[in-house]
Amino acid sequence: MTAIFERRDRADAATEKLKVFAQPQRLMILSYLLRGESSVSEIDIATGIGQPALSQQLAALRQADVVKTRREGKQVCYDLADESVRLCVRTMEALLTDNPDPQQVMKAATLFGTPTEKPLTGSGTAGFAKIL
Repeated sequence: MTAIFERRDRADAATEKLKVFAQPQRLMILSYLLRGESSVSEIDIATGIGQPALSQQLAALRQADVVKTRREGKQVCYDLADESVRLCVRTMEALLTDNPDPQQVMKAATLFGTPTEKPLTGSGTAGFAKIL
């Protein structure tokens, strides 16, 4: 693996990927999807983003190949695209807290493919984020 500092094109690619994650609503969606595949309505209820912003952000995540979709009749379900996305989101959740714990960051980085339990839906807001 080439370190980012060794090649400008690698640094440019990393920067573009970080831009996808650096939008609050997208990060909320990705964080929720750590819990597993979800329908658009489940994502909406959990995050409180609402339409049409949710559709716009899901489209941006699809275009960036960060999420994958599966159609079930008229319903579209979303999930994280792969384990590298899962690792990135878990690491951000572990790092970007009020008091990051290095051991928790390392633990998050090793929890590949272990979805956590979905929170109860219906609250209308995400328990982990507050939009001002």
